[in-house]
Amino acid sequence: MRLLGAHMSIAGGVDKAIERGNSIECKTIQIFVKNNNQWSSKPIPEDEIEQFKKLQKDTGILVFAHTGYLINLASPKETVYTNSMRSMLDELERSEKLGIPFTVLHPGSSLDTPKEDGIKKIAKSINDLFNKTKGQKVKIALETTAGAGSSVGSKFSEIGKIINLIEEKSRIGVCFDTCHSFSAGYDIKSKEGYQKCWDEFEKEIGLKYLLAFHLNDSKKEFDSHKDRHEHIGKGTLGLEPFRMILNDKRFNSLPMCLETPKNPDMHEDLGNLLVLRSL
Repeated sequence: MRLLGAHMSIAGGVDKAIERGNSIECKTIQIFVKNNNQWSSKPIPEDEIEQFKKLQKDTGILVFAHTGYLINLASPKETVYTNSMRSMLDELERSEKLGIPFTVLHPGSSLDTPKEDGIKKIAKSINDLFNKTKGQKVKIALETTAGAGSSVGSKFSEIGKIINLIEEKSRIGVCFDTCHSFSAGYDIKSKEGYQKCWDEFEKEIGLKYLLAFHLNDSKKEFDSHKDRHEHIGKGTLGLEPFRMILNDKRFNSLPMCLETPKNPDMHEDLGNLLVLRSL
């Protein structure tokens, strides 16, 4: 059984996310460990952490995290960078307390500075964060991006360069987003393109660093550099890329989460998961 699931809301407490995921038979879920549009949040209450761990153990659901959207470890703006580092340290500590194995991070945007400088700054930032959290187990999974503007991570070579500069490589990994990588110019629709994509991933990064998938169809065309998620099979990707991923034995043990649009009743997640399971 594939580890299929979806991003779940933590409204009412982090433990509620597991309850929501379990109600639609998720095998894995992704969560935010705090408000994703704020630099800081109140500490997670101890009883909430205990209930989260109990539910995780009882359900067997694999839970991983996604960092807040404000964080930019490549930012040349001093205030943004300082806040990003402080917020990222908080994210790592929260994830560690919850026993979460890794948190997904958008590498960052170099803005008006050279992308190579951004790559070096991201790597240095992660090294500093790992040094400040010595002894912790939580990893950072760099997410593949669509390549809009000056964002880092749309090319596998960019992520590979960051990883090469990381000192504690046992705590770094990658999350492959189907929508983002297709929008970035990786043709995962055809068998030939799919094979070429993963050959390049292995060459530039290494499959051993792959920790998770975001399974999202795309509203935009191939190589558009636009990040617009669509329901599975309803976008420009169609069903075939998901069929190939779900039947690729190299990815048998990896968690795969939806980040598609949804309402509180989660009927869209139910529909998307049904489609994925049928593949």
